[in-house]
Amino acid sequence: MSVGRRAVVTAGAGLALALAGAPAAQALGRPRTRTLFVAGDSTAAQKYADAAPETGWGMALPFFLHRGIEVANHAVNGRSTKSFLDEGRLEPILAAACPGDLLLIQFGHNDEKAADPSRHTEPWTTYQDNLRVFVEGARSRGALPVLATSVERRKFAADGTALRTHGAYPAAMREAAAASDVPLLDVEELSLALWQRLGPEATKMYFNWTATEQDNTHFNPPGAIEVARLVAAELLRTHVLAPRETRRLDDAIPIDRITWPVSEES
Repeated sequence: MSVGRRAVVTAGAGLALALAGAPAAQALGRPRTRTLFVAGDSTAAQKYADAAPETGWGMALPFFLHRGIEVANHAVNGRSTKSFLDEGRLEPILAAACPGDLLLIQFGHNDEKAADPSRHTEPWTTYQDNLRVFVEGARSRGALPVLATSVERRKFAADGTALRTHGAYPAAMREAAAASDVPLLDVEELSLALWQRLGPEATKMYFNWTATEQDNTHFNPPGAIEVARLVAAELLRTHVLAPRETRRLDDAIPIDRITWPVSEES
């Protein structure tokens, strides 16, 4: 499916439509709970009991947000900007979004997979084109789009230097954010610095390393909590959220607060 066939209505027209359908509670002056939608891949996605202890950072994000901000986690394992759009996964987000809501967009891990044409995008062309579809879609509903560079994998050089693994995609997202005047959360840079501080051995306690698996991409509960903390702190630093909308940014979060439903229906 071409980007052109995914065209969305203009931001101005969409905002008028969204405002026309604003909840009655807002019209009466009562505060409405805002929704933070997450569109992304397996690093952020909801996990279920059969995947435990693997944990998406989106599962931990509510710990750092005030109750007036609800998280609607639409991130899905294995998706890129292309496959997420081709599968129609943006449409239900836009259908539910209201003025004042947020759409946090983090892709890159699977856009990089050049051997898979169903997911691969080129960083300076199709990747940026797809990011604009998300941005324009959010704006068409009166929601605020927010771009987040991909969280880094666990990869170290022999001398203990934490290495970048995402090629040109973070730079391409930074450029797209600047061109579209969209807030940017530089999670790649922040997570790389965190892994560097922790070092090769300590980072194993943040990734999905088990007796049978050595996963340097996905997180366990401590890792998901710390990445979610980075995301929430960036939402505050970039003024996407006000101080009253975040909480516990410096607090320890017990890992037993993480839960894995048995299935999507449970």
